[in-house]
Amino acid sequence: MKVTGPNGLGQAGPAKSAKPAASGFSLGGAAATGPATQAATAQGVSGVASVDALIALQQVDTATERRRRAVRRAGRILDALDGVKLALLDGQVSTSALTDLNTAVREQQLETEDPGLQSVLRQIEARAAVELAKIEMSRRAA
Repeated sequence: MKVTGPNGLGQAGPAKSAKPAASGFSLGGAAATGPATQAATAQGVSGVASVDALIALQQVDTATERRRRAVRRAGRILDALDGVKLALLDGQVSTSALTDLNTAVREQQLETEDPGLQSVLRQIEARAAVELAKIEMSRRAA
């Protein structure tokens, strides 16, 4: 067996015999299932295993990718909070702004494992629910 570089094992062929090959057709019998055939089979399996490993590595999130996604979600929540704050200051809070905020907060809660952040997100969600209830009550009264 020969190692040819970063690609793994080289192609293994049948063992060379000391006597010349007989003319005519013959079945290999037990000689065909010898070590050379097993080595060729093992080489084919390692190629498949390396492809599986590459696919698995591509699906693993790196720390920077997780952080990048978290920053995007946090930016979305901050934008929604800013929109709600401006609407509250104008006295015209829309249900769509509060609904967007609730959606962004719920998505973030599913992704985080930090108890402090989950507490803050629950408080934001509760406040948005209160504001939605106020809007609904004012619509029913009108």
